[in-house]
Amino acid sequence: MKTKITLLFTLLFIGLNVSFAQQDEESMTKLSIFHEYVKAKNYDAAYQPWMDVRNKAPKFNIAIYADGDKILHHKIDNSTGTEKVGFINDLLKLWEQRAVNFASRTKKGEYAAKACQLMYDYRKELGKTKEELYECFDAAYNLDKATFTNPKSLYTYFSLMVDLFDAGKKPAQDLFNKYDDVVEKKEEEVKNYSEKLNKLIAKEDAGTDLTKKEKSYKKFYESYLKAYDQISGSVDQKLGDRANCENLIPLYKRDFEENKNNALWLQRAAGKMSEKECTDDPLFFELVNAYHELSPSANSAYYLGILKDKENKSSEAIAFYEQAISLETDDFKKAKLYNRIALKLKKRKSYSKARNYFRQALKLNPSNGRPHLSIAAMYAASAKNCGDSNFNKRAVYWLAANEARKAGRVDPTQKKNAAKSVASYVAKAPTKAEIFTAANSGQTIEIKCWIGLSVKVP
Repeated sequence: MKTKITLLFTLLFIGLNVSFAQQDEESMTKLSIFHEYVKAKNYDAAYQPWMDVRNKAPKFNIAIYADGDKILHHKIDNSTGTEKVGFINDLLKLWEQRAVNFASRTKKGEYAAKACQLMYDYRKELGKTKEELYECFDAAYNLDKATFTNPKSLYTYFSLMVDLFDAGKKPAQDLFNKYDDVVEKKEEEVKNYSEKLNKLIAKEDAGTDLTKKEKSYKKFYESYLKAYDQISGSVDQKLGDRANCENLIPLYKRDFEENKNNALWLQRAAGKMSEKECTDDPLFFELVNAYHELSPSANSAYYLGILKDKENKSSEAIAFYEQAISLETDDFKKAKLYNRIALKLKKRKSYSKARNYFRQALKLNPSNGRPHLSIAAMYAASAKNCGDSNFNKRAVYWLAANEARKAGRVDPTQKKNAAKSVASYVAKAPTKAEIFTAANSGQTIEIKCWIGLSVKVP
């Protein structure tokens, strides 16, 4: 019997750093028992044997902490009052113990953020103030920024800063700096998961099936991208009008002299004024020129392009935008530049040029579906001008729908938007009855004007 238990345990935890020789048979058996209970989601039955192993041999196996996390979350969810607080504090203690006993397998920023989030979620039960919670998140962020990646915790961190600003406990500059910190961190993570997803998309586009493991990774990457997309909108919504031109301009004017040789400050100030459409103020001109003179970069060249656009000097603006692209060495950031420039061209109805830039953005970051939706919208906007008959004009909507479908296929954050766009375009295209009347089912229609493509009649 003992031999069977030992063999079962070995198979269950193969690959884990366990030293069986230093442990007794009782701990081995109880660990196997509580792990089986956890797998069956019978957390109450798992609790006592888990506590026995945790107290007697805290370094025995990482499963003590992985399973213990689930057990204590169950206990928290199913208790009240002082008992609930006790389980919350014990979970915080468990994470501390994990960091001591399995330091190499415990990411500091991740677990520090988890602890802060748990205290935030149960702030009423624990009697935590917003100041205490913000300091907790701030310490976790500064402890190990690289592993402070949970989207929910990033949003909570920033939300607390906004609340403290509204209460007069944090100055505006701290608020804007923290916004930039969180947005830049979010962009780092979006880049990370996008690049990983792009490799899998490229494999699929080449006609190669993904392995079971790769499919699992793809779902994981997509879930994180969707989460970051959600908090991106939430962070901007939380900041709201606190970062409007009326607040930004006086602040940056006041601090300009002190920071005119600080490239990061200039970059962030110019970026914020650009985002909030404060580019008509002379201060934007001062910021951009000081930034470009101090540290010529893709960002500074892009902002100079904005200035030329404001002066209605389109050719000079494009020249600066192209310079920005040439200065950017990171493909992910370069894709964002292509997309930004394309959006400006689209707004001016320079659709052919805009499509070229959108396509360049897609080459560098194919998992971003937004350029596909923008191209589709340009096709739809041109339908009346790109056909020699009413039927052929409306056939352009099929082309728009096909482009929109691509967005939903490659980008998990745009599936709903893509589906709505497709439905809208299909509704405007010729009906089955009209196809029957025209007797052209299966035929190919050439779309003229700037589009220059063909579409097959369903």
